[in-house]
Amino acid sequence: MSLSDGAILLSATALTGLLAWYFFAPKKSRRASVEDGIQVVQVSVRGGYSPDLIEVRAGIPVRLLFDRQEAGDCSSRVVIPDFKVNQTLPAYTTTAVKFTPRDTGEYQFACGMNMLRGTLRVAGSSSAPPTGDTGTGTSLAVLEPPTMPPTTPPTMPPTMPPHDETRQDHPSGAVPAARREPDEDAEALERRAEIADLTRRVVTGAILTAPVLLAVMAIELLGATWVPELLMNPWVQLAMIAPVMFYTGWPIHRTGWLALSHRTADMNSLITLGTFAAFGYSLVVTFAPGVLPENVREVYYEAVGVIITLILLGRLLETRAKAGTGEAIRTLIGLQPRTARVVRGSVELEVSIDEVVVGDVVVVRPGEKLPVDGQVIDGRSSVDESMVTGEPIPVGKTAGDTVIGATINQTGSFRYTATRVGGETMLAQIIKLVREAQGSKAPIQRLADTVSGYFVPAVIAIAIWAFVIWALVGPPPAFVFALVAAVSVLIIACPCALGLATPMSITVGTGKGAAHGILIRSAEALETAHKLDTIVLDKTGTVTNGTPALTDVLPTEGVTPEELLAATAAVEASSEHPLATAVVTGARDQGLALPEVTAFDSITGQGVRALVAGREVLVGNARLLAGAAIDPAPLLADLDRLARDGKTPILAAIDGRPAGVIGVADTVKDGSAAAVGALQARGIEVVMMTGDNRATAAAIARQVGIRRVVAEVLPEHKAAEVKRLQAEGKVVGMVGDGINDAPALAQADVGSAIGTGTDVAIESSDITLISGALSGVVTAVDLSRATMRNIKQNLVFAFVYNGLGIPVAAGALYPAFGLTLSPMIAAAAMALSSLSVVANANRLKTFTTQPIPDTFTIPAIDPVVEIGRDATEAHPTPKEHSMSTTSTVVDPVCGMTVDPASAAATVEHDGTTYHFCSTHCAAAFKKNPAKYAGATT
Repeated sequence: MSLSDGAILLSATALTGLLAWYFFAPKKSRRASVEDGIQVVQVSVRGGYSPDLIEVRAGIPVRLLFDRQEAGDCSSRVVIPDFKVNQTLPAYTTTAVKFTPRDTGEYQFACGMNMLRGTLRVAGSSSAPPTGDTGTGTSLAVLEPPTMPPTTPPTMPPTMPPHDETRQDHPSGAVPAARREPDEDAEALERRAEIADLTRRVVTGAILTAPVLLAVMAIELLGATWVPELLMNPWVQLAMIAPVMFYTGWPIHRTGWLALSHRTADMNSLITLGTFAAFGYSLVVTFAPGVLPENVREVYYEAVGVIITLILLGRLLETRAKAGTGEAIRTLIGLQPRTARVVRGSVELEVSIDEVVVGDVVVVRPGEKLPVDGQVIDGRSSVDESMVTGEPIPVGKTAGDTVIGATINQTGSFRYTATRVGGETMLAQIIKLVREAQGSKAPIQRLADTVSGYFVPAVIAIAIWAFVIWALVGPPPAFVFALVAAVSVLIIACPCALGLATPMSITVGTGKGAAHGILIRSAEALETAHKLDTIVLDKTGTVTNGTPALTDVLPTEGVTPEELLAATAAVEASSEHPLATAVVTGARDQGLALPEVTAFDSITGQGVRALVAGREVLVGNARLLAGAAIDPAPLLADLDRLARDGKTPILAAIDGRPAGVIGVADTVKDGSAAAVGALQARGIEVVMMTGDNRATAAAIARQVGIRRVVAEVLPEHKAAEVKRLQAEGKVVGMVGDGINDAPALAQADVGSAIGTGTDVAIESSDITLISGALSGVVTAVDLSRATMRNIKQNLVFAFVYNGLGIPVAAGALYPAFGLTLSPMIAAAAMALSSLSVVANANRLKTFTTQPIPDTFTIPAIDPVVEIGRDATEAHPTPKEHSMSTTSTVVDPVCGMTVDPASAAATVEHDGTTYHFCSTHCAAAFKKNPAKYAGATT
């Protein structure tokens, strides 16, 4: 080995060590300053985050001031998944994001493309309230006045809203739609400006590069003699490519050098290093050729021009494609009308949507959109709610019914009272949840994030050693061969493909879910849903409608069905029994007139009796008839059959004779049986859980084709039953709607709440089915599977592309096949790689649900009915503790009994410690402690 070879090896080793220190040595952190009880940190956004390591204390509100000093799509959004922050950062504007960290630890924040990253380190604080949740807190987003003069480039339209709007504190994602619109418009304007700017730069680069490229290719590949010698002159090539290098490539170089200055690196850094190496070498050949041997005096201006132009062309196409991934949010925002017609002081006024307040009377005419949520006070119409619920059939609305903002009135007119406006409307909440889901991270993304953290430094190291190896053993001219290999490695590597693989698919997938009436709260839930092999359905309100309804009218001989139902309903109209309402409603639905009732009497535990049009009518059970000396034997066969079917039989007698049996039951929802069949066809076991007795449970299960039932489950033990199924090795999804379902929804791997259910159930869930139909569960599973296939395709492509492309670029094929990779081909491949990932993610926009047939043949089955165990049976205590007694408390949110020693979370409020069955309940309590405090007393 010569002295020069040793010097090269020694230099490469030292450079590699310096590289490792530069990227991986500990960085200085910035500790937040405390102002008026709030921790404040200013973060500059300019090719990265500065500082990118921030220290704060737990339990004290944090205000991060993101001062974005640039335009471009990459840094236009900041995402802090653990705090549910997914916030637009308008260019040349300071945006404040507020939240309160609860637990110590390190939390990542990144740009929307997952390329710029920072870390928030939360240290312990004696003032931090004890809690069981992880890092979550309420976030606020506020636009601050610009921190620099308005020197916005002419290619970047100003996006700063008027100063009177910049100081308004709105919850992130819970801002009234009318107030959020400027942010969305600003983001769209910025993207359009970036596309226009990139177009100009690409056109300039193409015009200047094409003559030089054609001249070089014609001579080197075709041996053409017609090429003007002027185009082969290095000085002419320099004059034509220099604008491409410094004007067309400016967005790349600026971001690349800024990233390196932050001791990080991205794709732009690699391209910048590669093109500067090639351009710098060409400058030496042009200005001082005598310092190089004659056989290496070759310029690479055409390669520089082609690389930069192709990279920027790929970025232009990628930016256009990414604009489509956020279409769901823009569509949702566009649903709400800008004005509303309200009645104030007997005068009908048209006001801006953000001027509507709770209690306003809103007037809606045929064909108009409803501006806010409310309750109908008069009028009648049908409303198309498909844009919110995903259900295509219009829903009839009359006085007392609730209506949803942004839905479309059909033919009638009505007035309604506004009950939820601004950020409290269902549409605003949907937008908030979709935003949070799109900003969350799926577990599968952790692999890509881990690899990305080491990727760019590793690529630079590979480029260094590729240069060293080929400089020592490469074919002559070895120096030029080594330089080409090193530049090719830098150019072909594509960390963008890894960074975009998951977020792009999550963004499109959650948007498609919202379009189908399915709100997915996190990327983790979207990922886990594709693994579900068992889904537990709560019976009441989920499989069934949740309210009793008239099902059977079985008269005896000589009595007509109408006569039996009219007489029974007339008596029940005076009763307060819950089942009486079902009978009365059933009679009125059939258009029956109810006769006048006198001498009404209620017999406790037996039924009621009265005179109906002068005839004595008895309605109740067999004991009521027997007590009146009426033999119920002719009715017992129908009674037994209805009871076997899980229905409640009501006996009736008229003028001392058995008149018939009325059947009442909580009826199965339309589509439940078909949805169960669809889930089973997808290989998912469906289990029904209910507090009803085994006979009723089995009867409902037979109606919908469910083979496994857990009956007689006490409300507080539902979570234990889910845990028992998980102990069997199953990945369990739970679908419910009531407060008593909240602990089970939280315990399940994926909890799905019926959108028509209670707020507590929805808060405890991972997925909300807005329409309340079980078909939404099928759609959620299908969407999850489609999204995960898409993500895996993206990741495989990104890993395979980089795993094969980098070795080929480094010259791995040269010893065996004599093949090398031109930097220009590497540039084309790199540009196509990230574009391919985005294009593949956009394929999810074509996702459509597989239609569930309206007619479904329910298989004849005899369901296996298990009896629910209580918590002690499901999880027996050790024998030596069997004599001890344990005091329990009540979860103030869901009402579940909790053992303080094993509570999932605790919260201190006004000197009292509250215990919770799950972190979801704890989070709900912290949002509004006044609502729940005292509930346990």
